[in-house]
Amino acid sequence: MAEKEFEGRTALVTGGSRGIGSAVCERLAKGGANVAINYQKNEEAARETLEGVQSSGVAGIIVQGNVAQSLDVTSMVEETEGKLGPIDLLVTSAGIAKPEAPDQLDYDTYKSMMSVNVDGTYLPLVAVTKGMRARGFGRIVCIASIAGLRPRPTQAVYGASKAAVIALARNLSEDLGPDVRINSVAPGLIETDMIQVMTPEQQAAVADATPMKRLGRPEEIAELAAFLLSERSSFTTGQCYIASGGRVTLP
Repeated sequence: MAEKEFEGRTALVTGGSRGIGSAVCERLAKGGANVAINYQKNEEAARETLEGVQSSGVAGIIVQGNVAQSLDVTSMVEETEGKLGPIDLLVTSAGIAKPEAPDQLDYDTYKSMMSVNVDGTYLPLVAVTKGMRARGFGRIVCIASIAGLRPRPTQAVYGASKAAVIALARNLSEDLGPDVRINSVAPGLIETDMIQVMTPEQQAAVADATPMKRLGRPEEIAELAAFLLSERSSFTTGQCYIASGGRVTLP
């Protein structure tokens, strides 16, 4: 990695208290960024991530808020910019997954996943991109999922929500360019608390069906996100990068 490639930059990471989001926070801090860690309920986890961020010698804060609520998002952005400075880097990592059998899909599940996964991506994007464009600089990564790229019977709603995240990044890239770049990342199954909805046997079956014969690690997704936020990817926008150990590939 380039030494301190994010020095002097301010990053906001939604869903930053756990899993992929937490790994992203610590990776950006190692690169020199000051980091705002968004969380909704788990303050203890957010503070643990904050300790990891601050151990890299940068400034960090935790900002509580529901990413699906416009007033909360406005407040977290204002707090971040008031304490750390204008937001240069945004990673939207907050998300939920509730697998359901096709004959048990219900509207409440649909609403909750769309609210957190889609509204929770759209609202932070709207909140930060106006300032990014005015300053002539911005880098954004939206965490999606391979569920948005291939069919699974228990992931109809989750897959639809993540396909929407990919489409948001793709379509906004034309409007935000040339100064603001936005890309999405579609992970496969990653070793986070989100996979606890699966049995160990189901997790093992996925690993066995993966060409690399294992699940992914949060740090691997964080490294890809850092690449897309950095100037190492200076001619890349509107793209969806898959990190699935080969389970899903694009032509």
